[in-house]
Amino acid sequence: MVTENIAGSLEPTSIVATRMVITAHPDDAEFTVAGTVARWVREGYSVIYVICTDGSRGSNEPHMTPERMAPIRHAEQLEAARILGVQTVVFLDHEDGTLQPTLELRRDLTRLVRRYKPDIVICSDPTRYFHRDMYVNHPDHRAAGEAALYAVFPSAVTRFIFPELLAEGLEPHKVGEIYLYGSPEPNTWVDITDTIDLKIAALKAHRSQVDPEYADIRIREWNGLVGRQYGVPYAEEFRRIILR
Repeated sequence: MVTENIAGSLEPTSIVATRMVITAHPDDAEFTVAGTVARWVREGYSVIYVICTDGSRGSNEPHMTPERMAPIRHAEQLEAARILGVQTVVFLDHEDGTLQPTLELRRDLTRLVRRYKPDIVICSDPTRYFHRDMYVNHPDHRAAGEAALYAVFPSAVTRFIFPELLAEGLEPHKVGEIYLYGSPEPNTWVDITDTIDLKIAALKAHRSQVDPEYADIRIREWNGLVGRQYGVPYAEEFRRIILR
């Protein structure tokens, strides 16, 4: 199932450049790239969120159920998007926790890339299994990242991959750049000093997932560490791939 929720125009525009953020779960973008997203919105870009799973497994509370959790996660993601100025949120609603980089998921993402025609796509780096000795990367993150990469290339740009999309009127589209977040080999960065407060506010919208005090302290700590590498108070870094 694909559901779309909007704050603004649903249809893509040829006047305003569009950028797309593809993540596995509600809240992934707020933890990782929301400062960049808020900056792009301020600069006049239209930003689209694509959330691959329904977020339904995002609780260990005995009284909670996946059926109740999913709409909570949807609502929190929509609130976070509103705070950042993201115009469109697309929920693909694949099952949370067991996402795989299937042809079905790749087709879903290819369809959206061809429809909205982003110049830049942000997704997770699928090569990251763990971070130093403190974090094991969620397999959903890797699955979403792999499917997103292959949706951008070769699927979105190649006419006869998923020919059924041609029947839907979706012609090939070439994305100019991919930004991988969480990459062990970043090669570019974005100054988010002016948007760090928006990033934190958006993350706090995920009330079922994040303690507000934790969000404030950790985001300033994490993005402050990145920023100091580049001589600014706060930054987000990426591996940037320019598609020739």
